[in-house]
Amino acid sequence: MDARLNLLDNAVTAKALRHIISAAKAIEGSPLPASTQELVKIRASQINGCGFCVDMHTKEAAHAGETSTRLHLIAVWREATVFTDAERAALELTEQGTRIADAAGGVTDAAWANAAKHYDEDQLAALVSLIALINTFNRFNVIVQQPAGDYRPGQF
Repeated sequence: MDARLNLLDNAVTAKALRHIISAAKAIEGSPLPASTQELVKIRASQINGCGFCVDMHTKEAAHAGETSTRLHLIAVWREATVFTDAERAALELTEQGTRIADAAGGVTDAAWANAAKHYDEDQLAALVSLIALINTFNRFNVIVQQPAGDYRPGQF
């Protein structure tokens, strides 16, 4: 299976992606824990049906030491006992921020307040930015039907 458009070979999308990747690097260096960042990327990618991003971020998380149990349970985090309260708050914010069109009010005050109990302002800023960015990456890949399965940790 080939993608409809090669995002890295096309001058327009390559330029746009360079800017988006630059923003992503700022978030990577933020005080938001790296493990939480990967959980957020995986959960949003699962919701959006982005196989390429699920493949990439599960492999990156495993490479960084994340357990297979936690990786397998991200989609059912509410029922899983392996996530901290802070991670649960981040996953809830991720789900609501990803499913904005499904909820009349967008992100609820309760979800925001719960996240704010666990993360300081800079971490919240990174979390909000990360949710927006992974949704952007997901949309690029889903629209062009980017194939999944061949990603290698550190590839990009």
